[in-house]
Amino acid sequence: MVRVLLAPDKFKGTLTAAEVADHLGRGIRARRDDVEITTAPVADGGDGLLAACVAAGYDRVEVEAVDALGRPARTAFARRGDTAVVELAAVAGLAALGGRRRPLTATTRGVGRVVVAALDAGCRHVVLGIGGSASTDGGAGLVRALGARVTDGGGHDIADGGAALLDAAALDVQRLDPRLRDVRLEIASDVDNPLLGSLGAAAVYGPQKGATADQVALLDRALERWADVVATATGVDHRDDAGAGAAGGVGFGSVAILGAVLRPGVQLVLAMIGFAERLRGVDLVVTGEGSLDEQTLRGKAPVGVADAARRAGVPVIVVAGRCRLDDLQVKEAGFDAAYSLVDEAGSEQEALTRPGPLLERIGARIADGLERAS
Repeated sequence: MVRVLLAPDKFKGTLTAAEVADHLGRGIRARRDDVEITTAPVADGGDGLLAACVAAGYDRVEVEAVDALGRPARTAFARRGDTAVVELAAVAGLAALGGRRRPLTATTRGVGRVVVAALDAGCRHVVLGIGGSASTDGGAGLVRALGARVTDGGGHDIADGGAALLDAAALDVQRLDPRLRDVRLEIASDVDNPLLGSLGAAAVYGPQKGATADQVALLDRALERWADVVATATGVDHRDDAGAGAAGGVGFGSVAILGAVLRPGVQLVLAMIGFAERLRGVDLVVTGEGSLDEQTLRGKAPVGVADAARRAGVPVIVVAGRCRLDDLQVKEAGFDAAYSLVDEAGSEQEALTRPGPLLERIGARIADGLERAS
């Protein structure tokens, strides 16, 4: 019997990772009812992290927090034993805001509230996935929810959001939640940007969050001010660290103030869901994501899956909404073959509006290949 493991990431804006796997599975079964299919949805630290962990057997724990605009929001973290998995995108993500983007005032305070809930539940290992952020506040909202205080020159608490960091004059960490001293905090991230400058949090990711050119410049100045204040308070400067600019500077705030460790997102996620064990006895892995491009090669989920599969001696097929890599890049990334919805449909519009049926057609084509190989 041929055994196939379906391990896609989400197709952002269209289908969740679980839905992608479901459609691919239907297509394979339509051609071959003797194929044993298992699924392991994956993520790289952004949208879909909670779902991937819950699919792997973690419990979903509902909590109350606030979203990136400070509005009450029902969200959750995933838990197994004393490990909690917090997805920033699930509480303070850009996707949840629709068109209501507030690049200057969006906050990560709600993320901190979810971390507090995990600590209240007795968790002593917290994994925070920080992709999909709606804010550029340098992690100030996160650390303030955990007890830090950020004040202006008059000793008053500053407002939430990245722009307010221009008023920051002092950081007081004396009231940080004392439980953090006994907690291992790991940050799952797939970017290596520094905090400031042309490659920094504001310049690279601010426009995605609705920031104009003038607002990007303002946010960069505000983050520089924040970095100065944090360095004065802690005695260490982390602004140039690789990954400091992740999630609008959450990477910076987490490392500099909370003592977190940044980890490559997909590697951390694959370890948490026991992906290496899932590969045992598998004949083929099928992974994928919405866009297969240069960003994929910098450590996105499909490449992480391909690396793990290659170490286990299992061939890998990648399926994407669109593929912007040439054949050589596909091979060098560790994929034995690549399929795209755009190629299958003949147009990007159909790929966006009918991803499910197109995935099923690709699943059938993959099954045909299995039939020839068996």
